[in-house]
Amino acid sequence: MATRTPMTVFHSFPAPAKLNLFLHVTGRRPDGYHLLQTVFRLIDFGDTIEIADDDNGKITHENPLPGVPAETDLMVRAARLLQEHTGSTRGCRLRITKRLPMGGGLGGGSSDAATVLMALNHRWRLGLNRAALQALGLRLGADVPLFIFGRDAFAEGIGEALKEISLPQQWYVVLTPPVSIPTIEIFSDPCLTRNTPPIIMAAFPNNRVRNDLEAVVRKRYPIVEKYLNWLSQFGNSAMTGSGACVFSAFDTHDEAMRVLSLLPPTMQGFSAQSIKQHPLFNLAD
Repeated sequence: MATRTPMTVFHSFPAPAKLNLFLHVTGRRPDGYHLLQTVFRLIDFGDTIEIADDDNGKITHENPLPGVPAETDLMVRAARLLQEHTGSTRGCRLRITKRLPMGGGLGGGSSDAATVLMALNHRWRLGLNRAALQALGLRLGADVPLFIFGRDAFAEGIGEALKEISLPQQWYVVLTPPVSIPTIEIFSDPCLTRNTPPIIMAAFPNNRVRNDLEAVVRKRYPIVEKYLNWLSQFGNSAMTGSGACVFSAFDTHDEAMRVLSLLPPTMQGFSAQSIKQHPLFNLAD
Protein backbone atom coordinates (compact mmCIF):
# COMPACT_ATOMS: atom_id res chain seq x y z
CA MET A 1 0.00 0.00 0.00
CA ALA A 2 1.42 3.41 -1.01
CA THR A 3 2.43 5.79 1.75
CA ARG A 4 0.62 9.09 1.68
CA THR A 5 2.68 12.25 1.74
CA PRO A 6 1.32 14.57 4.46
CA MET A 7 -0.41 17.60 2.96
CA THR A 8 1.28 20.92 3.65
CA VAL A 9 -1.10 23.25 5.48
CA PHE A 10 -0.50 26.98 5.17
CA HIS A 11 -2.01 29.45 7.63
CA SER A 12 -2.70 33.06 6.59
CA PHE A 13 -1.67 36.12 8.61
CA PRO A 14 -2.31 39.79 7.70
CA ALA A 15 0.45 42.41 7.43
CA PRO A 16 -1.29 45.82 7.41
CA ALA A 17 0.13 49.07 6.09
CA LYS A 18 0.94 52.19 8.08
CA LEU A 19 0.64 55.86 7.29
CA ASN A 20 2.81 58.62 8.72
CA LEU A 21 0.33 61.39 9.53
CA PHE A 22 3.32 63.71 9.82
CA LEU A 23 7.09 63.22 9.94
CA HIS A 24 9.52 65.74 11.41
CA VAL A 25 13.28 65.35 11.33
CA THR A 26 14.44 66.93 14.59
CA GLY A 27 18.14 66.16 14.53
CA ARG A 28 20.81 63.60 13.84
CA ARG A 29 22.71 61.20 16.12
CA PRO A 30 26.51 60.89 16.01
CA ASP A 31 26.11 57.49 14.32
CA GLY A 32 24.26 59.13 11.41
CA TYR A 33 20.73 58.01 12.27
CA HIS A 34 18.14 60.76 12.04
CA LEU A 35 16.00 61.70 15.02
CA LEU A 36 12.32 61.80 14.17
CA GLN A 37 8.88 62.63 15.43
CA THR A 38 5.91 61.05 13.71
CA VAL A 39 2.44 59.64 14.22
CA PHE A 40 1.93 56.16 12.84
CA ARG A 41 -1.56 55.04 11.86
CA LEU A 42 -2.47 51.46 10.92
CA ILE A 43 -4.95 50.85 8.07
CA ASP A 44 -6.91 47.81 6.92
CA PHE A 45 -4.99 47.22 3.70
CA GLY A 46 -1.82 45.22 3.34
CA ASP A 47 0.02 42.06 2.43
CA THR A 48 -0.98 38.52 3.37
CA ILE A 49 1.67 36.14 4.73
CA GLU A 50 1.16 32.39 4.56
CA ILE A 51 3.15 30.13 6.88
CA ALA A 52 3.47 26.34 6.99
CA ASP A 53 5.51 24.27 9.43
CA ASP A 54 8.73 22.63 8.28
CA ASP A 55 9.94 19.83 10.55
CA ASN A 56 13.40 19.94 8.94
CA GLY A 57 14.11 23.25 10.66
CA LYS A 58 14.64 25.13 7.38
CA ILE A 59 13.31 28.61 6.57
CA THR A 60 12.13 28.66 2.96
CA HIS A 61 10.55 31.49 0.97
CA GLU A 62 8.47 29.84 -1.74
CA ASN A 63 7.64 32.90 -3.86
CA PRO A 64 10.39 35.50 -3.33
CA LEU A 65 9.80 38.94 -4.79
CA PRO A 66 11.57 39.80 -8.05
CA GLY A 67 14.93 41.36 -7.34
CA VAL A 68 14.83 40.47 -3.63
CA PRO A 69 16.98 37.42 -2.83
CA ALA A 70 15.63 35.26 -0.01
CA GLU A 71 18.76 36.01 2.02
CA THR A 72 17.88 39.72 2.19
CA ASP A 73 14.09 39.33 2.40
CA LEU A 74 12.83 40.71 5.72
CA MET A 75 10.44 37.79 6.25
CA VAL A 76 13.25 35.25 5.98
CA ARG A 77 15.55 37.37 8.12
CA ALA A 78 12.83 37.70 10.77
CA ALA A 79 12.27 33.94 10.94
CA ARG A 80 15.99 33.19 11.13
CA LEU A 81 16.53 35.87 13.77
CA LEU A 82 13.79 34.31 15.89
CA GLN A 83 15.41 30.88 15.50
CA GLU A 84 18.81 32.23 16.45
CA HIS A 85 17.56 34.25 19.42
CA THR A 86 15.53 31.41 20.97
CA GLY A 87 17.52 28.38 19.86
CA SER A 88 14.41 26.95 18.23
CA THR A 89 14.85 24.00 15.89
CA ARG A 90 11.49 24.63 14.24
CA GLY A 91 11.33 25.68 10.61
CA CYS A 92 8.75 27.14 8.25
CA ARG A 93 7.78 27.71 4.66
CA LEU A 94 6.76 31.24 3.74
CA ARG A 95 4.61 32.67 0.97
CA ILE A 96 3.36 36.19 0.39
CA THR A 97 0.54 37.90 -1.46
CA LYS A 98 2.10 41.30 -2.06
CA ARG A 99 -0.24 44.30 -2.26
CA LEU A 100 1.92 47.04 -0.73
CA PRO A 101 4.34 48.64 -3.20
CA MET A 102 8.03 48.46 -2.45
CA GLY A 103 9.58 51.86 -1.77
CA GLY A 104 6.13 53.31 -1.13
CA GLY A 105 6.43 54.47 2.49
CA LEU A 106 3.63 52.16 3.66
CA GLY A 107 5.94 49.94 5.72
CA GLY A 108 5.35 46.81 3.66
CA GLY A 109 8.62 44.98 4.34
CA SER A 110 8.62 45.99 8.00
CA SER A 111 5.02 44.89 8.44
CA ASP A 112 5.78 41.55 6.77
CA ALA A 113 8.69 40.99 9.17
CA ALA A 114 6.59 41.92 12.21
CA THR A 115 3.84 39.52 11.15
CA VAL A 116 6.36 36.69 10.78
CA LEU A 117 7.82 37.40 14.24
CA MET A 118 4.41 37.45 15.93
CA ALA A 119 3.00 34.47 14.03
CA LEU A 120 6.05 32.24 14.56
CA ASN A 121 6.40 33.23 18.22
CA HIS A 122 2.84 31.95 18.59
CA ARG A 123 3.11 28.87 16.36
CA TRP A 124 6.45 27.79 17.78
CA ARG A 125 5.20 28.49 21.33
CA LEU A 126 8.28 30.53 22.21
CA GLY A 127 6.56 32.78 24.75
CA LEU A 128 8.36 36.03 23.93
CA ASN A 129 6.41 39.06 25.14
CA ARG A 130 5.66 42.18 23.12
CA ALA A 131 8.70 44.11 24.39
CA ALA A 132 11.05 41.26 23.50
CA LEU A 133 9.56 40.97 20.03
CA GLN A 134 9.85 44.73 19.51
CA ALA A 135 13.52 44.58 20.49
CA LEU A 136 14.11 41.82 17.95
CA GLY A 137 12.17 43.76 15.34
CA LEU A 138 14.36 46.82 15.82
CA ARG A 139 17.34 44.72 14.70
CA LEU A 140 15.57 44.30 11.35
CA GLY A 141 14.44 47.90 10.83
CA ALA A 142 13.23 51.00 12.66
CA ASP A 143 9.57 50.55 11.58
CA VAL A 144 9.24 46.88 12.59
CA PRO A 145 8.57 47.60 16.31
CA LEU A 146 5.58 49.79 15.38
CA PHE A 147 3.71 46.85 13.86
CA ILE A 148 4.42 44.69 16.90
CA PHE A 149 3.35 47.57 19.19
CA GLY A 150 0.18 47.22 17.18
CA ARG A 151 -1.66 50.47 17.81
CA ASP A 152 -1.66 54.06 16.58
CA ALA A 153 1.47 55.60 18.01
CA PHE A 154 3.35 58.84 18.56
CA ALA A 155 6.96 57.93 17.81
CA GLU A 156 10.30 59.54 18.62
CA GLY A 157 13.97 58.58 18.54
CA ILE A 158 14.65 56.82 15.23
CA GLY A 159 10.98 55.83 15.25
CA GLU A 160 11.23 53.10 17.88
CA ALA A 161 10.17 55.06 21.01
CA LEU A 162 6.40 54.54 20.85
CA LYS A 163 3.50 55.90 22.87
CA GLU A 164 -0.10 55.00 22.15
CA ILE A 165 -2.17 57.88 20.82
CA SER A 166 -5.95 58.04 20.50
CA LEU A 167 -7.18 59.14 17.08
CA PRO A 168 -10.67 59.33 15.56
CA GLN A 169 -11.63 56.72 13.02
CA GLN A 170 -11.08 57.88 9.45
CA TRP A 171 -11.05 56.63 5.90
CA TYR A 172 -8.12 57.28 3.59
CA VAL A 173 -7.55 57.53 -0.11
CA VAL A 174 -4.01 56.30 -0.72
CA LEU A 175 -2.43 56.86 -4.12
CA THR A 176 0.50 54.74 -5.30
CA PRO A 177 2.74 56.49 -7.85
CA PRO A 178 4.58 53.95 -10.05
CA VAL A 179 8.00 54.61 -8.55
CA SER A 180 10.06 53.01 -5.78
CA ILE A 181 11.93 55.50 -3.60
CA PRO A 182 15.00 54.38 -1.61
CA THR A 183 14.72 55.78 1.91
CA ILE A 184 18.48 56.28 2.21
CA GLU A 185 18.48 58.49 -0.89
CA ILE A 186 16.00 60.94 0.66
CA PHE A 187 17.60 61.01 4.11
CA SER A 188 21.04 61.68 2.60
CA ASP A 189 19.88 64.61 0.45
CA PRO A 190 21.75 67.78 1.53
CA CYS A 191 18.56 69.83 1.14
CA LEU A 192 16.65 67.82 3.77
CA THR A 193 15.46 69.87 6.76
CA ARG A 194 17.01 68.30 9.87
CA ASN A 195 16.22 70.82 12.62
CA THR A 196 12.43 70.96 12.95
CA PRO A 197 11.59 71.90 16.57
CA PRO A 198 10.10 68.97 18.51
CA ILE A 199 6.44 69.08 19.52
CA ILE A 200 4.71 67.39 22.45
CA MET A 201 2.25 64.59 21.78
CA ALA A 202 -0.67 66.59 23.20
CA ALA A 203 -0.10 69.24 20.51
CA PHE A 204 -1.03 66.83 17.71
CA PRO A 205 -3.03 67.37 15.53
CA ASN A 206 -3.59 71.04 16.38
CA ASN A 207 0.01 72.12 15.82
CA ARG A 208 1.08 72.77 12.25
CA VAL A 209 2.84 69.63 11.07
CA ARG A 210 4.26 68.33 7.81
CA ASN A 211 6.40 65.62 6.33
CA ASP A 212 9.92 67.06 6.19
CA LEU A 213 10.89 64.54 3.51
CA GLU A 214 8.16 65.64 1.13
CA ALA A 215 9.94 68.70 -0.28
CA VAL A 216 12.97 66.58 -1.25
CA VAL A 217 10.79 63.90 -2.85
CA ARG A 218 8.75 66.47 -4.79
CA LYS A 219 11.97 67.84 -6.27
CA ARG A 220 13.51 64.46 -7.11
CA TYR A 221 10.33 62.69 -8.22
CA PRO A 222 7.92 64.97 -10.13
CA ILE A 223 5.38 62.15 -10.43
CA VAL A 224 4.89 62.20 -6.66
CA GLU A 225 4.23 65.93 -6.85
CA LYS A 226 1.69 65.24 -9.62
CA TYR A 227 -0.18 62.77 -7.40
CA LEU A 228 -0.07 65.14 -4.41
CA ASN A 229 -1.43 68.00 -6.48
CA TRP A 230 -4.29 65.92 -7.83
CA LEU A 231 -5.31 64.70 -4.38
CA SER A 232 -5.09 68.21 -2.87
CA GLN A 233 -8.25 69.15 -4.81
CA PHE A 234 -10.25 67.24 -2.21
CA GLY A 235 -8.51 68.28 1.02
CA ASN A 236 -5.12 68.14 2.64
CA SER A 237 -2.81 65.72 0.89
CA ALA A 238 0.42 64.39 2.34
CA MET A 239 3.17 61.88 1.66
CA THR A 240 3.75 58.92 3.96
CA GLY A 241 7.27 58.02 5.09
CA SER A 242 9.89 58.75 2.48
CA GLY A 243 7.34 58.19 -0.28
CA ALA A 244 6.22 57.45 -2.84
CA CYS A 245 2.64 56.94 -1.63
CA VAL A 246 0.43 59.92 -0.80
CA PHE A 247 -2.88 60.13 1.03
CA SER A 248 -5.82 62.23 2.20
CA ALA A 249 -8.14 61.59 5.15
CA PHE A 250 -11.95 61.62 5.04
CA ASP A 251 -14.62 61.32 7.71
CA THR A 252 -16.78 58.77 5.88
CA HIS A 253 -16.36 55.79 3.62
CA ASP A 254 -18.63 57.40 1.01
CA GLU A 255 -16.42 60.52 0.80
CA ALA A 256 -13.31 58.42 0.27
CA MET A 257 -14.96 56.25 -2.36
CA ARG A 258 -16.28 59.31 -4.22
CA VAL A 259 -12.75 60.71 -4.52
CA LEU A 260 -11.36 57.34 -5.55
CA SER A 261 -14.05 57.07 -8.25
CA LEU A 262 -12.71 60.29 -9.80
CA LEU A 263 -9.15 59.00 -10.03
CA PRO A 264 -7.87 59.35 -13.62
CA PRO A 265 -7.24 56.01 -15.37
CA THR A 266 -3.55 56.90 -15.57
CA MET A 267 -3.28 56.94 -11.76
CA GLN A 268 -3.62 54.15 -9.23
CA GLY A 269 -4.65 53.91 -5.59
CA PHE A 270 -6.98 52.39 -3.03
CA SER A 271 -9.24 53.25 -0.12
CA ALA A 272 -8.63 52.00 3.43
CA GLN A 273 -10.03 52.46 6.91
CA SER A 274 -8.06 53.12 10.07
CA ILE A 275 -7.84 50.22 12.53
CA LYS A 276 -7.53 50.54 16.29
CA GLN A 277 -5.07 47.68 16.64
CA HIS A 278 -3.10 45.18 14.60
CA PRO A 279 -5.15 42.08 13.69
CA LEU A 280 -2.46 39.93 15.38
CA PHE A 281 -2.22 42.18 18.45
CA ASN A 282 -3.25 39.45 20.90
CA LEU A 283 -0.56 37.07 19.63
CA ALA A 284 2.09 39.30 21.23
CA ASP A 285 0.53 39.21 24.71
